[in-house]
Amino acid sequence: MKSDDIKKLREETGAGVMDCKFALDEAKGDLERARLTIAERGLVKAAKRSQKGTAAGVLESYVHNNRVAVLLELRCETDFVARSEEFRRLAHELAMHIAAMAPQNVDELLSQSYIKDESQTVEQLIKGLIAKTGENVKIERFCRYEL
Repeated sequence: MKSDDIKKLREETGAGVMDCKFALDEAKGDLERARLTIAERGLVKAAKRSQKGTAAGVLESYVHNNRVAVLLELRCETDFVARSEEFRRLAHELAMHIAAMAPQNVDELLSQSYIKDESQTVEQLIKGLIAKTGENVKIERFCRYEL
């Protein structure tokens, strides 16, 4: 196993160095199997984190053509994650998704196919960030207005 493989796997998955090393060891150097291992572990981490409180977060607003507006409250456990680029990007992407897809509530939103990658749901998108950050992330609420 090479350190280049660990670096590549880390860049692709956002997982920690040791998680990448263990996954590559377990996969006997096979990058694809290591990616799958990390993804599976990430979903397990996400399930474990789902009961943790979310005391921090952001309010994200998005207005499309002055006709559709969204205000989204996306929560996480710490200010450190709330200020991260990935968390803020997710909040913005979710607000745009809500503007385009008009879900009626959080449950409906979570079950929708993500508009920019229909191979995953919005819930899977959020679980991916949970796996990367190691913190619980959840959509607390949102509102959508349309003229």
